[in-house]
Amino acid sequence: MDFTLKTYRSLLSALEQSGYAFRTFEEFLSVPVGGKVVVLRHDIDKRPENALRMAQMEHASGIKASYYIRVVKGTWNEEIIERIVALGHEVSYHYEDLTIAKGNYEKAFEYFKKHLAEIRRFYPAKTVCMHGSPLSRWDNRKLWEKYNYREAGIIGEPYFDVDYTKVLYITDTGRAWNKTGASVRDKVEGGLELKVKNTRRLITLIGNDKLPEKLIINTHPQRWFDFGWGWINEFICQHIKNAVKKALVAFMH
Repeated sequence: MDFTLKTYRSLLSALEQSGYAFRTFEEFLSVPVGGKVVVLRHDIDKRPENALRMAQMEHASGIKASYYIRVVKGTWNEEIIERIVALGHEVSYHYEDLTIAKGNYEKAFEYFKKHLAEIRRFYPAKTVCMHGSPLSRWDNRKLWEKYNYREAGIIGEPYFDVDYTKVLYITDTGRAWNKTGASVRDKVEGGLELKVKNTRRLITLIGNDKLPEKLIINTHPQRWFDFGWGWINEFICQHIKNAVKKALVAFMH
């Protein structure tokens, strides 16, 4: 059964056994190293309690990851942010300010700085990551056509500051791995490509040393549950969302 915490634990074990070193995104940019390296990037879109469970699991294995959280009601949870930081993980801002500001660039940059300051009350954030806002008419990355996040002390953003001809990007967007039809904006252009049917297949490829040395694995913690009502609900809801996203992707192209 896929997208369970048990499966995620198996994924972590496969990466460890294959010799991948775990780095936060900040570390990946700041101190490049040779050999096998993986960045675990978690986008906390909702259900922050799921993110905490993943953070605890990683910490128990001596693994550090990067967590990017939205500031919206129902997701922003200061107690959980504090607990994830205490486990040694990187925590920063999953920004969507151009959407929040309804396309007003000046307001959006002010919102960005304000929300980043909120995050920095808990962690000295040096990286940020875009939230795809699939139902929004605004692409939040477009903010950087008029402003520069480096002015806010940010050293990197995954969609701008990684050479994806050398780093394989794998995302569970749409509750599948690199499923392009279910991803409106959460994808990278011109990089290495991999399509896998499920997490078990991904684990097999890792174990057989079939993946590149440098990986960024993007997950959305709200998709990962122990089997039960939460898992079933996410399974049903995501299938509905994927149909909508597929239509949007077709319309945009």
